[in-house]
Amino acid sequence: MPDLWQLFLRSAFVENLPLTLFLGLCTFLALSKRPETAVGLGIALIAVMAVTTPLNQLLYVAVLAPGALAWAGYPEIDLSYLSLVAFIGVIAAVVQLLEMVLDRFLPRVYAAFGVFLPLLTVQCAILAGSLFMVERDYSFTESFVFGVGGATGFAIAVIMLSAIRARLAYADLPAGLRGLGITFILAGLMSLGFSSFAQMAAQ
Repeated sequence: MPDLWQLFLRSAFVENLPLTLFLGLCTFLALSKRPETAVGLGIALIAVMAVTTPLNQLLYVAVLAPGALAWAGYPEIDLSYLSLVAFIGVIAAVVQLLEMVLDRFLPRVYAAFGVFLPLLTVQCAILAGSLFMVERDYSFTESFVFGVGGATGFAIAVIMLSAIRARLAYADLPAGLRGLGITFILAGLMSLGFSSFAQMAAQ
């Protein structure tokens, strides 16, 4: 249990997807204008990564990995070269299924998410979670914890940035820094702050 907790903390803070690994920056910057938008994105990302990362782990271990098809009598087959396509397909299917379920049973929640759910299909941070899972040889449980931790770290970062940007809406900034200018500076400062977690973890 302590190892899983450490994995969660590491994926959320030490290896923060947008601020440490610089993944998903397009969504991170574009949807951090308002706190309510950032919260919606964070919740959707947690839901999708909590499902897709362990699902892709099962798919890889049972079908795609070298020798995975030994149970079917084909131990020499290696389908790992299909991992990227297969993972994207799983992510797209889960996002579409989540859309349909919310639209059918929770229409108000579906309306609140708006365009965020379809955008998650092409969110590189979600795909990175599955690719890191393969590279690090995580088990099913570790993949779930890593997916939830990475998405939680992304949610924390985007909500923090949106809160700062909402506060700066009342600031008298120079013309050249308004909009994305000050946002890039804020993201850089936040990245420096999150990099300190790596130093703490190394000790």
